[in-house]
Amino acid sequence: DVQLVESGGGSVQAGGSLRLSCVASGDTDPTHCMGWYRRIPGKEREGVAAIDSNGSTNYADSVKDRFTNSKDIAKNTLYLQMTSLKPEDTAMYYCASDLNVCSVADLAGGYFAYYGQGTQVTVS
Repeated sequence: DVQLVESGGGSVQAGGSLRLSCVASGDTDPTHCMGWYRRIPGKEREGVAAIDSNGSTNYADSVKDRFTNSKDIAKNTLYLQMTSLKPEDTAMYYCASDLNVCSVADLAGGYFAYYGQGTQVTVS
């Protein structure tokens, strides 16, 4: 199994920035895809960003050009740099990992194998 632990969430004013981190442990594999989805109460989950083993990324249209997904393989850590934050970005953000799928659609559909516990981001 893979364990994922997120950190870096918090409260920020609109226009501000935050960087989320996700540390992976256990049966980690550099070929795993890693990504983020978010959940707003009362709404369906939204795939935010995913990065494959080659470093190729894909993003939800709602965050494109504002969020950057990156990973440090040596540290088994995934990052989500969020800039120009908007109130509608307020959500619980979850890290995810999977060996076979790697798209924001797969994140939205819940097709990844491993998930973290989430970190709250609040933008006011």
